[in-house]
Amino acid sequence: MDDTRIDDFTIIVASREHVEIGCNVHIASQCYISGSDGFVMEDFSGLAPGVKIYTSSDDYTGEKMTNPTLPRHLIGGPAGKVVLRKHVIIGSNSVVLPKVTIEEGSSVGSLSLVNKSLPAWGVYAGIPVRRLRDRSQNLLILEKELGASRA
Repeated sequence: MDDTRIDDFTIIVASREHVEIGCNVHIASQCYISGSDGFVMEDFSGLAPGVKIYTSSDDYTGEKMTNPTLPRHLIGGPAGKVVLRKHVIIGSNSVVLPKVTIEEGSSVGSLSLVNKSLPAWGVYAGIPVRRLRDRSQNLLILEKELGASRA
């Protein structure tokens, strides 16, 4: 976690599966990461203030109980690892749901709902999220410059 910053009032829950946070990562204030079913945040990725990431959710149909204090077999709802690949950035107050991978270099605009995995190098926004355009890969040149300056 070299050069990683996690700001005040952020909550990271890691109870069943691993939570992995890379280098040069920034998690801004008031983020909530429910990482109990696995969470990975790779190098150079970032979360703006208020981002919520859920690796599990409740079943609201009444078929299962809802409460994190109960045994897993009594509760339901989607559950699965969330992965943010290298150079991913997520805008303020966005929500990422379980079983989502956001591939390298993608950005998500503020107030978005990410309910599906996103391909690499796109700019996404909306409820639910949709691809708006390609994202520039020029930042990869800057990453190489940074590496050279550290050598």
